[in-house]
Amino acid sequence: MYISYKKLWKMLIDRDMKRLDLQKTAGISASSIAKLGKCENVTTEVLIKICQALKCDLSDIMELVHEDSSSPLEKEIGRRNADVNLR
Repeated sequence: MYISYKKLWKMLIDRDMKRLDLQKTAGISASSIAKLGKCENVTTEVLIKICQALKCDLSDIMELVHEDSSSPLEKEIGRRNADVNLR
């Protein structure tokens, strides 16, 4: 199981925003944007800043994905995250 930020990226598309726009509006770093893009762990502080900037809830930007229901790419990202967390 891992966290997917597909909802966040879809929301940005719907609002005609780019990742850089989100970075500036939310006041978060480029490395946080990169981590989100790779489905890596970010702090709750980053998630809260995003929600405040987009005026939404956490469930609007992220979701838990069970490995058996994901695409091959998402499974690979999940495996990489699991490997990193085990170190």
